[in-house]
Amino acid sequence: MFIKVTKSGPRRYVQLVEAYRDDTGRPKQRTVATLGRLDQLGDSIKSMHEGLSRILGVDGASAAGSGTPQFESSRALGDVWVLTQIWKQLGLDRLRQVLKQRTRHRIDLEALLRVMVINRLCDADSKLGTLRWLKTVSLPDTSLEPVNHQQLLRTMDALLEHQDVIDKILADAVRPLVSEDLSVVFYDMTTIRAEGLSEADEEIRQFGKSKEGGLARQFMLGLVQTAEGIPLYHEVFPGNTAEVGTLKSSLLKVLERFPIKRVIAVADRGLLSLDNLETLQKIVLPSGAPLEFILAVPGRRYNEFADLLAPFNQRAQTADKSEIVGEEQWNNLRLVVAHDRHRAAEQTAQRDATIAQLEAQAAQWVGKLDSQDEGQRSRGRGLSDGGVRARFYHEVCEQRLRRIIRVDLKSELFTYDIDEKALALARAMDGKLLLVTNTQDLKASEVIARYKSLADIERGFKMLKSDIEIGPVYHRLPDRIRAHAYICFIALVLARVMRERLYQNPVPDICSPERALSILRRIQTHKVTFDGQAPVTGISAIDAEQAAVLASLKVKKPTTDVEYVNL
Repeated sequence: MFIKVTKSGPRRYVQLVEAYRDDTGRPKQRTVATLGRLDQLGDSIKSMHEGLSRILGVDGASAAGSGTPQFESSRALGDVWVLTQIWKQLGLDRLRQVLKQRTRHRIDLEALLRVMVINRLCDADSKLGTLRWLKTVSLPDTSLEPVNHQQLLRTMDALLEHQDVIDKILADAVRPLVSEDLSVVFYDMTTIRAEGLSEADEEIRQFGKSKEGGLARQFMLGLVQTAEGIPLYHEVFPGNTAEVGTLKSSLLKVLERFPIKRVIAVADRGLLSLDNLETLQKIVLPSGAPLEFILAVPGRRYNEFADLLAPFNQRAQTADKSEIVGEEQWNNLRLVVAHDRHRAAEQTAQRDATIAQLEAQAAQWVGKLDSQDEGQRSRGRGLSDGGVRARFYHEVCEQRLRRIIRVDLKSELFTYDIDEKALALARAMDGKLLLVTNTQDLKASEVIARYKSLADIERGFKMLKSDIEIGPVYHRLPDRIRAHAYICFIALVLARVMRERLYQNPVPDICSPERALSILRRIQTHKVTFDGQAPVTGISAIDAEQAAVLASLKVKKPTTDVEYVNL
């Protein structure tokens, strides 16, 4: 069969014609159907052409016919596609209708929020950088008009204005991932650097001691996660906030959102104090059960437990095992202690080497001081006992050996001594981990294992600071800083869901969300136009590795029958 154009007077008709041979073998033609007048068919011809091309498996470029092709820049799709699908699977697309009902904004707040969240995982940048990034990706399930900077800022404002409903939808998304019977939650805080010298009302950018060292203008971020690494709650505090007073409020917020029957809170060394312990023991869960906790004892307080741990230390010296676990009673609580022989040897050797270096430096300074007193001249500036004493004391403090190396700050001459008792105590406490807990049914070894899982929340902070790039923050207004932290928190939820799925369905050589996204980023959309004809669009071929990643993440392959922002 073929298409034939026939004339009848001034008009032309399109006919579907079949060629055949009669009984004698002579070739003939017969009209199967008249499709209509050529000048009245319009887009019908184009639609039939595209349909026949799909049936025959003819690619768009060949179907377009001859002509000079004009290619648009390809756009990344795979990474954005996966994150959009996980966003929808978690039910976060419900925000579109909810926010539309609660606000008068004409812009699509859910789409703009999704854009900022996905940008943190794909190519973290400022809000202006997000606009530049939008020109390089194909955003699925979105029909956004050109987005401007003010619309992104208005979305951030709406994020806090309607935080109650967003919190509820986010909690609904995370709740299926949380066990209601027994949930071990991990709490920790970190510092996020903030830039700028201006001052705002209710300023949260305060100077404080940074986790990276030194003083910096910053804010504090508290994070609660499950044992599986799923983020449950975050809160922003001023940069000079002490960690001790933040645990209770954060845990109560978690208990309000998630119907957890039993909670064991695991926290790092900065949260242990007698006042904090008393406060934690008064917290009662909605079920009526008390809050259970596992807190680490900070190293600076190990000397308080020296007498209590003396019998354990004697057993540790004669034991053959590389790690020894024991338990004592302290203030009506369980004091669980673990001793790692290899770690203890490393810490002792490192301390002895540092003390030796400091003593060698002190001997050098003393020798120069003695030479000066005898009238001998040497190269460089002269020394004084006061100057040497200050420099040596500073070095001792930097190495955190002030309790062992005692510098006499009142003497006119530079002098110091080694406190052998303090040194022996430090060596006895090397390689030890001390935990305070009120749990009764967990073995000492299980308490240690629970606490060691706290390292996973540190990986969450690492992801926030490296891949999601939460800081440094250049926003000035406190609410904008909180909104920025909220966007990064939602991005962390998506990343952790990806990580959990990759762990459950592993793909060779791919064990992290960032690695998976980098591989999927090679899936791109393309658009080409031939001499003013309708553009031909398509998605690049998906190889076996990309297909395996999509299957592991429980996401279907992208198709062209979805509305994209550039197709």
